[in-house]
Amino acid sequence: MPNMTSYAETRENFRLHIPETFNFTADVMFARAAETPDKVALIAIEPDGITINRYTFGQLADMSNRTAHLLRSQGIGQGDKVFVQVPRIVEFYAALLGCFQIGAVPMPGTNQLMAKDQQYRVERSGAVAVVCDEAAAERFDTVRDSCPTVTAAFIVGDEREGWVGFNQGQAAMPAEPAEVANTTPDDPLLLYFTSGTTGGPKMVQHVGVYALGHEITARFWHDLTPDDVHWTVSDTGWAKAAWGKLFGQWIIGSTLVMWNIIGKPDFDRMLKLLGELEVTSFCAPPTLYRAFAQMDLASYDWSTLRHCTSAGEPLNPEVIETWSGATGTTPYDGYGQTETVVLVANYPSEPVKPGSMGLPAPGVHVDVVDDDGNVCATGVEGNICVSTEPRPIGLFQGYWQDDERTAEVFRHGWYYTGDRAFRDEDGYLWFVGRADDVILSAAYRIGPFEVESSLIEHPAVAETAVVGKPDPDRGNIVKAFVILAPGFEGSDELTAEIQEHVKTTTAPYKYPREIEYVTELPKTISGKIRRVELRERDQ
Repeated sequence: MPNMTSYAETRENFRLHIPETFNFTADVMFARAAETPDKVALIAIEPDGITINRYTFGQLADMSNRTAHLLRSQGIGQGDKVFVQVPRIVEFYAALLGCFQIGAVPMPGTNQLMAKDQQYRVERSGAVAVVCDEAAAERFDTVRDSCPTVTAAFIVGDEREGWVGFNQGQAAMPAEPAEVANTTPDDPLLLYFTSGTTGGPKMVQHVGVYALGHEITARFWHDLTPDDVHWTVSDTGWAKAAWGKLFGQWIIGSTLVMWNIIGKPDFDRMLKLLGELEVTSFCAPPTLYRAFAQMDLASYDWSTLRHCTSAGEPLNPEVIETWSGATGTTPYDGYGQTETVVLVANYPSEPVKPGSMGLPAPGVHVDVVDDDGNVCATGVEGNICVSTEPRPIGLFQGYWQDDERTAEVFRHGWYYTGDRAFRDEDGYLWFVGRADDVILSAAYRIGPFEVESSLIEHPAVAETAVVGKPDPDRGNIVKAFVILAPGFEGSDELTAEIQEHVKTTTAPYKYPREIEYVTELPKTISGKIRRVELRERDQ
């Protein structure tokens, strides 16, 4: 039975308890370790996809204590910023849990960040320490002289001159519990950098209550219980890791799966692991589901999988249908941002409208609002906004040291997400696109997602992105960048066929007047399509 049996009743009655003091490591991980020390908290898969290590709550608690001792031995304390750039390995958790324990503020960074990205993050935040793997440490050394605030550098892996060995340092620390910082739900918890779909990354400040807010994510969207094995496919540097690989799942008491994927994912091995590890709940970005839809899904073991979720961008109805038909599970879309916990989602207790974002999450008031703060009528496009009266649990405090940008998004009693949607007669929200991505063509407003959903239904289209291209007569025309499915080649005849398909499956004025066939699409590190880059390419 799902955790939510009635959406209306849950919205009416659900409340999160917010304690006066809160330390995630102590109040969640140490509590789990005391109650069920031998329960597996993490299943970690090596890059080969074969070697598997299991870590219990008791083992993770020990790692956190030793890390806390190590950090303090290097002069790091409450409020200090620590840049963390390590791959999907257990040391990621050791670093974050140790930071939380002493009240330090970790700043996770994805493994693809280069030296200039590291320097930008350290300089902007004033970080006093870094935790890197060997590859990241090599990059950081090229800019280290430009980061004078860094007084301690820890390396995971082989020794390196000028670096403290993270694993060796842990092993040398005492086994007895380290002191826990007296933190509150309002104290800084971590800093994230946005993925930058429309511009440079912003620093997002979260406080302790953010961790508690992700119980909503795990309980109602992921539908987790302590008996579940949950796998969210995510790099450790994305906010998606906080969504699906850390806070809410361990608050619930579920077991997590993490595969340290190096390079392009082996999709076949990934789907086999779902069965081998008896995964019950799976969350992946739309790019993966689109890739899975091209595979022979009937050849895999789906016997334990009971719940699937997707986030990052809306999932196209055609892909949902393909996945559901083969696995017997419907991917439930969820929507939120680096700045939030889950805001809008589909839930097992409610009908899924393919292509819809779903309904506002319990504990959060989300609506479609105009630029002046007025709620839009049913069917009218507007801004996706979160009411801040009262402020919901899990909403970020603001952009770090950027009052101007913070004031831009918090106004009229709402947080403006920068995304556009409309609300139907049943209260479901339908994504239109990023405000910057909406195409204005000959007085029509065209959302890229609806055109992309039509395009993806054509058998020749494996993946696509739609943007507006400047046009002297129409202002903009709709242009589609298309990655073709295996067995198809681009031609004028195929272009005409795809255009006609779009004309017959959506409003004719939305069809792409230009189609460019490409082998890849520019994406953020988290897998979201960078339409801004495609627009700039044409302009």
